[in-house]
Amino acid sequence: MIDRMTKYSFILLSGKAEDFLKDLEGLGVVDITRSEKAVDEVSAADMGRCASLKAAADRLSSLKFDSDPDREKIEAASFTARPEGDTLTAYQETDRRLNELKGEIAAARKEVENRRAWGAFDPSLLQELDGHGLKVRFYRTTKKTYDPQWAQEYALKEIFDDGKNVWFVTVSDDPGYTFPIPETSAPEGDIRAAEDVLAGKLDEEARCKGALLALKSCTEDLRNEYSEKNASLQRYLAGANAGKAAEDHITTFEGFAPESEDGRLAAAFDSMDVLYIKEPAQVADNPPIKLKGNKFTRMFTVLTDMYGRPDYNEFDPTPYLSIFFLLFFAMCMGDAGYGLALIVIGFLLRKSEGMKDLSPLVMTLGAGTFVIGIVMHTFFGYDISAAAWVPGWLKKCMVTGNIAGFDANMVLSIIIGVIHLCLAFCLKAIYATKKNGFAHSLGTWGWTLLIVGGVIIGAVSLTGALSSAVTKWIVIALGVVSAAGIFLFSDIDRSPVKNIGPGLWETYNTATGLLGDVLSYLRLYALGLAGGMLGKAFNDIAAMTLGDGGISLGWIFFAVIFVVGHALNLAMCCLGAFVHPLRLNFLEFFKNSGYEGKGRMYRPITNKQNQ
Repeated sequence: MIDRMTKYSFILLSGKAEDFLKDLEGLGVVDITRSEKAVDEVSAADMGRCASLKAAADRLSSLKFDSDPDREKIEAASFTARPEGDTLTAYQETDRRLNELKGEIAAARKEVENRRAWGAFDPSLLQELDGHGLKVRFYRTTKKTYDPQWAQEYALKEIFDDGKNVWFVTVSDDPGYTFPIPETSAPEGDIRAAEDVLAGKLDEEARCKGALLALKSCTEDLRNEYSEKNASLQRYLAGANAGKAAEDHITTFEGFAPESEDGRLAAAFDSMDVLYIKEPAQVADNPPIKLKGNKFTRMFTVLTDMYGRPDYNEFDPTPYLSIFFLLFFAMCMGDAGYGLALIVIGFLLRKSEGMKDLSPLVMTLGAGTFVIGIVMHTFFGYDISAAAWVPGWLKKCMVTGNIAGFDANMVLSIIIGVIHLCLAFCLKAIYATKKNGFAHSLGTWGWTLLIVGGVIIGAVSLTGALSSAVTKWIVIALGVVSAAGIFLFSDIDRSPVKNIGPGLWETYNTATGLLGDVLSYLRLYALGLAGGMLGKAFNDIAAMTLGDGGISLGWIFFAVIFVVGHALNLAMCCLGAFVHPLRLNFLEFFKNSGYEGKGRMYRPITNKQNQ
């Protein structure tokens, strides 16, 4: 549901604007109209610092080097690290250097490998030979190309042979020297020098990691500075957006707050040195959108925000999105075992600082997947509809067999899709009437009666509750009424004759588009079937390793293939089960319900962390 808003207009002396905004921060519920982006160099710098503070705090809070091979060096370095100056600057410089070291260490490792074949040698001896007119040349060639007879014709020394390639050198004082293969560039030094460079880089990396570990204790200071800087930035943006009058002596602000806060805010504003006017927010005011819902629907608000919050006169799609996204996700997963796995994953996410907010959603999706997986009779790729250990009452809940020659789960997907689209048409008609009035929504109601009414009559007639004669007359009446709304009164301000052309064009678009929309829901069946078949394939492969079933190493291979295979399948199923249900809601449902989602988010000015 969309929380109703009250619009406030404030008038005060310009010199008191800063104090007034601080008072609003304390109240924490007033959304002062302000820019979403930087308005000048000052706000741009503050926005950049806020983003850097948040990123640094998030990174440091989750920083761990427990599995690092140099853990002891890092911990030792953290005890001696003494970061100087600004904490954020120290973090950024250390992190920048650490990223540079990644490339330098990779290059140093490569140089060690390049010099490994040449081994350890004294470069000064090469220079001494060169001073006596003896030129040392370096070669590398394949084992197949290398000819041992070269050692009989040249002063040649084989350095290394790895079975595939041969590294060797020659020494000559002949100015006309030639050799059958081209020479390789000489190493810049021996392997000991390269290993020293690599060791130095690794030591510096450990010191940088230790410095970051030492800065971890400053995480709370960074969060506090972020909170203060962000609050200051919001005040600045609000002030930049404020109106000025009387040669800048008077400042005006516009803000919005939930109607439920009217009493508390009135008492607070009456005690302030400010003149204010309050009135119910209207659509033309473009008020911010605050969604209210229960504990279940609030988990899915993040999905609504991915598309866009509703306008003030639109409906909140979150309640419908929560139910159908959960259902669609579970159908795409289609495996009760994977549902249990998601519940466990969601429970483990509660211990993760950065992911704990997603824990309830993941566990809810897992519970839904478990229930629907039972209905679709699949448990880690096994068909449990025929299992002897499954109770009879539970088997009655499973959808098996065929309907009209088609797989029952495929038919179920289409039925759910039709219900989803019928709901979309009903919402479109209801909110079109609320927005434009009934007379200006006759065309929408015509399509709703035709499609939704047709589905209902068709479903009832299949049960045999209505005779064919009664059904025929109801269909005729429904068609006549619907046609009148679609072809004659779609635009009440135009002549009925002029509405026929647009009605025909809309009929073509709706008929062709609606068929595609209904067929889109087949993906629910297809993804569930594909995941189940792939899970079964991993089970079959794992079973092949058991042989005669006796106690053997086959059980180890079975466990490895089973766990790894289902882990991969779970990951792929989760990806498809997230993307495709989102598409069905964002495209098919939102398009047919007329939802636009162009509202702006409610962001009260506050001295707390981001709402």
